[in-house]
Amino acid sequence: MSTRGLPAGRLVSLDAFRGLTIAGMILVNNPGSWSWVYPPMRHAEWHGWTPTDLVFPFFLFIVGVAMAFSFARRQEAGADRRALHRKILTRTLLIFGIGLFLNAFPRFDLGSVRVYGVLQRIALVYLFAALITVRTTTRQRAWTIGGLLVGYWVLLMLVPVPGYGAGNLTPEGNLGAFLDRLLLEGHLWRAGWDPEGLLSTIPAVATALLGVLTGEMLRAGGDGDRLTARMFVYGWLGILAGLAWGWVFPINKGLWTSSYVLFTAGAALQFLGVCYWLIDVRGRHGWARPAVALGMNPLAVFALSILVVKIVTRIRVPLGGGSTSLYAWVYRSLFVPWLGPLNGSLGFAIAYLLLWWGVAELLYRKRIFLKV
Repeated sequence: MSTRGLPAGRLVSLDAFRGLTIAGMILVNNPGSWSWVYPPMRHAEWHGWTPTDLVFPFFLFIVGVAMAFSFARRQEAGADRRALHRKILTRTLLIFGIGLFLNAFPRFDLGSVRVYGVLQRIALVYLFAALITVRTTTRQRAWTIGGLLVGYWVLLMLVPVPGYGAGNLTPEGNLGAFLDRLLLEGHLWRAGWDPEGLLSTIPAVATALLGVLTGEMLRAGGDGDRLTARMFVYGWLGILAGLAWGWVFPINKGLWTSSYVLFTAGAALQFLGVCYWLIDVRGRHGWARPAVALGMNPLAVFALSILVVKIVTRIRVPLGGGSTSLYAWVYRSLFVPWLGPLNGSLGFAIAYLLLWWGVAELLYRKRIFLKV
């Protein structure tokens, strides 16, 4: 990680959108108890979607938008392709390594550690989307997105899986799960499959590339109201295309289906459009300050929030003649008595989010930005 000052001329709406997304990630990942969670804060059981299923693709979309700006700045500053490649590889290894460390902590049992994960997916998506971005034109990137989405659909629907046949979209019977078992059996999220598996990285790269196209549209500039309108039109087209494709290739976060890519990218465009219009077009920044603070140190805050949970869930404290984790003790002792188990679980998640917003705000005020 490194620290540096805030660059001038940033797209503040993108920072706010990123911060809101990180807030969503922390909120849905840290209920007081997984037995007490409101349905919208859970992932869909399999096919379909909930608001929680929008959070991760939103972040990858944002990665793509930011990529369009950062690479353009580096190229304008004179960076050649080799220098960009080194930067891309270094950042990929760092993010992937942090994710692997968090999965292994604290036991570091290399025989069973989960290899995939959220940060690992971010790293791989960044790697492939970045390499494609620096080596292709806008038109070529658009064709690449189409090829990735159609190609993934063809693979999952037409390639037979031993014991399951072709077109099986169950957690264990799909082609991606088969490949993950073949390559990393014993190192997956669950026995038999992993929601951040290798094959579904293909359409996830398309999510980031759709963000790149959006970033290029914003970089081109123009009338703010017209740009906002374009984002809403393209957003609706993405949502409708995703819903239509979902009739034959269901919207599914676990498989990261092509319909899911179009649907969530369309929703991300709508959300970014709102932020862009309010903040960068109309100049209404005040409401977004907390989100911007989170958005300036996103991966650092997210990774540290995971690490702290792993630590406090392993600290034992006495409770009712026995013992429980410090995490569970705080929930049961400080939130359940006055909010009940369900609202207390949500209250715990909100309090944990506020804790990390406080950390992010402190870093923001001191102009410390930890770049992962």
